[in-house]
Amino acid sequence: MLKIFTTQLQGVFNRIAGSEEFAFEDGARLLAQAAVGDGRIYVHGVKEMKAIEAEATDGAEPLGSAKLLSDLDSYHDLTDTDRALIVSRFSTDEEAVNTAKALKELGIEVVGISTVIAPVDGTEPGTGVVESLENLVDVHIDMKLKKPLIPGDDGERFGFPSSMTALYVYYGLAFTLREMLEEQE
Repeated sequence: MLKIFTTQLQGVFNRIAGSEEFAFEDGARLLAQAAVGDGRIYVHGVKEMKAIEAEATDGAEPLGSAKLLSDLDSYHDLTDTDRALIVSRFSTDEEAVNTAKALKELGIEVVGISTVIAPVDGTEPGTGVVESLENLVDVHIDMKLKKPLIPGDDGERFGFPSSMTALYVYYGLAFTLREMLEEQE
């Protein structure tokens, strides 16, 4: 079973690497604006994506100038030099969507990481606009993990490594950012 999981997970990583290359570059460029200036990169992980918060702020190689969005008393404390990184399992996560909307209203540029799925509830009332993270952020990286990886004997699937996949995307973004910052020096 571990071999199946490993093979399937590698397939997800390969799909991300193959199709999100430009999004990694665009996201890193946006975050670099805060890293080279007077700004901060504020990280917000929803549910199990707190793993990204921990890695960005307390990991072995923390993301330079990263802070937790939850540490702010108010989003109004953010400045136009700050950037945000929002990570959720799915693009329709209500907390991620609401956070992105609040930050956008304040003019904060945002990178989002999530698996893009069609919203179950349809559209935002009265607008016809789909409420989804990828439509609200400046740059979005799709994790491409829509279902569990391992088929069970009963037909049900299991093994949904959302935080592992998000960490893979986070590291891709962080490595690209590091490379950009080293070129600036």
